[in-house]
Amino acid sequence: MMTEKNRVRCEFIADHPEFRSLDSIDGIAIDLRYASQNNFAGRNLYGSLNCRYLHADAARGLDAAVRWLAQNHPGYRLIVLDALRPHRVQNMLWEQLESTSLRKYLADPARGSIHSFGMAVDVSLTDRQGQLLDMGTAYDDMNDLSHPALEEAYFAKGVLTEEQIDNRLVLRLAMLGSGFRGIGTEWWHFDFGSSDIIRQTYTRIE
Repeated sequence: MMTEKNRVRCEFIADHPEFRSLDSIDGIAIDLRYASQNNFAGRNLYGSLNCRYLHADAARGLDAAVRWLAQNHPGYRLIVLDALRPHRVQNMLWEQLESTSLRKYLADPARGSIHSFGMAVDVSLTDRQGQLLDMGTAYDDMNDLSHPALEEAYFAKGVLTEEQIDNRLVLRLAMLGSGFRGIGTEWWHFDFGSSDIIRQTYTRIE
């Protein structure tokens, strides 16, 4: 059960010992799309809030993913597209997508998004020139082509290419081998740890 003790407003996250700045993670690029207009909503959803944070547990997982890439694909680099997402922003998105089919891509705020605990991250890969690798869809393309669970079928139809599938696989190997878990509907989204335990015991950022 969520209590006031494990809720903290985003404005105070810099002083919270459980959280770590993305800027302290060597070897990643950062492009928080919800802190810009380059997202499906077409506006800056974070405003003046500093969301360049993860829980320290998830940050250690990213450290491990960086090391794996350096050893196995030294030309590639992780780029973080979303990390901490305050609960108030999750509420705002939930209300914005009311009566649309896109709500299936969003965690119900009544349960709580793992992003709001700093234990989920949206990532992709860049090449040596800093260009995003081709994953078959853009980030936050909310359609079936983004679903890892449907990749084989789309590959068989020639809709997704071998290169696109291989790029997704490299991303998954880096993340899953570092303690993250993927989901069936978004190739870019990874949780660190058990969602139930996170919701019950971790600090939620409001």
